[in-house]
Amino acid sequence: MELEVRHLRALCAIADNGSVRRAARQLGVSQPALTTQLRRIEQSLGAELFHRGRDGCRPTLLGRTVLSRARTVVDSMAVLVEEARAEAAALGRPGPRLRVGSTASRIVGDWLRRLRGRMPETDITLQVDVSATVLLRSLRAGRLDLVFVHEVEGSPLRVPDGLVQHTLLEREPQFISLAPDHPAAARPVVDLADLAQDRWMVDPSVDGEWDGVRRVLAAAGIDPPVLHGDYLTTASLVALGEAVAPCQPTSGPRDDMVIRPLRDDPLAVRLLLVTPPRCPAAGPAYEELTAAYRAAALRAGPYREWLEGAPERPGALLGG
Repeated sequence: MELEVRHLRALCAIADNGSVRRAARQLGVSQPALTTQLRRIEQSLGAELFHRGRDGCRPTLLGRTVLSRARTVVDSMAVLVEEARAEAAALGRPGPRLRVGSTASRIVGDWLRRLRGRMPETDITLQVDVSATVLLRSLRAGRLDLVFVHEVEGSPLRVPDGLVQHTLLEREPQFISLAPDHPAAARPVVDLADLAQDRWMVDPSVDGEWDGVRRVLAAAGIDPPVLHGDYLTTASLVALGEAVAPCQPTSGPRDDMVIRPLRDDPLAVRLLLVTPPRCPAAGPAYEELTAAYRAAALRAGPYREWLEGAPERPGALLGG
């Protein structure tokens, strides 16, 4: 038997509900049918995925491993279906449309709001992905109309031939996020040496991020433990004092976290808007992107102070 998405969805339902009976009710199938399906899945994999007992079903060690990957597949399939339906609905609507792609950024929401205000007759959709490479391929294939991406310093992106790059910022410093009670949080600028004993958290699925952090740490002569995780997990661990993490300087203030610049700005990214040639929306999109970035920089106290701190920094962002 070959595993299919419906099988993975069944495993997730059993784990979430803690019993085959409740999972069967959620899935709209009979309990015997789901029990048979679970046995066939386990036979296919060669081991049990759940411990069965009077208190319900608990994942085995193998079960936990399979579930961690199954959830990713199930979630990705749900996103695929949702995006396909949205695309199909957009194709049926009259009038112009603009398909925007972006890596994760604090300014995307404001950028979209400004674009919709400037182009009220245009149907604007958004696709966010951690990978700039994935977005650039979608742009080259015609599935997106323009993308906003960041390029980690020292790890250049492979921009497909024929696309046009519009630089929003040549070098944006990456700051560090810390728990409020971290000893370095009391200082206006943090030295890498002050973080040598901390666990660092990075998202290896972001193009170039892990390589960039590794280069910076090696250049500073420190070798702290590194954890891998997504943005939500990172924020939780930083707030608890379990890790420190690079972050965008436009990150807003939080009661459970402080944002500080790193001395000499060792880690940076380049911010790019990438479009096809002769893209009618390129000009308005770039202008509104610049305005959204400027507004975010003005709101972020540590970043505004950094921009005002030296004449060679891109202080022009604060004007206009």
